[in-house]
Amino acid sequence: MKIDFNKSADGLVPVVIQDSQTLEVLMLGYMDQEAWDKTQAEKIVTFYSRSKKRLWTKGETSNNFLHVKESFVDCDNDTILIKVKADGPTCHTGSRSCFNTEYNHNFISELENIIADRYANPVEGSYVNKLRNKGLNKIAQKVGEEGVETVIAALAETETDLINEASDLVFHLLVLLREKGLSLETIAKNLESRHK
Repeated sequence: MKIDFNKSADGLVPVVIQDSQTLEVLMLGYMDQEAWDKTQAEKIVTFYSRSKKRLWTKGETSNNFLHVKESFVDCDNDTILIKVKADGPTCHTGSRSCFNTEYNHNFISELENIIADRYANPVEGSYVNKLRNKGLNKIAQKVGEEGVETVIAALAETETDLINEASDLVFHLLVLLREKGLSLETIAKNLESRHK
């Protein structure tokens, strides 16, 4: 990636920090070449602090580090977008985002991660663990049952019933995808390719 740090007199470029799962914008900071190099080497976001006049690793005092998942440079090579996994709140006020936005409604991606964690680290008594122990046939059957219940709720029940049944359907579909080693990303890419 080529970044033009010479476009500004101070050698700094703006850096947008975005949650890699929810796509929520978490903060804006600045980097010079040294901060960029350190971020790339350690895979933890380091900025150049304009107030402290030094490199500053986000989380160095709070332990709320920003772990780099992907980085992108804009078309003019003078702005960086970094997608991260945040260890905790990003803002010094304790908020998830420095922009004080509401929590991004993309909880489905977070739920996918929770299910993946339950697969990797089974928790005795968890519903995911119980379902997984029953095997693929039972998981697939649950998706079918929830699909039928969603249709019935849409045709003959209340909006609340439909929301609850659709939520059950999505949850069980996520478990089925995990059981088969697939992800939402795979499904999203397939849908995108069909759209084109």
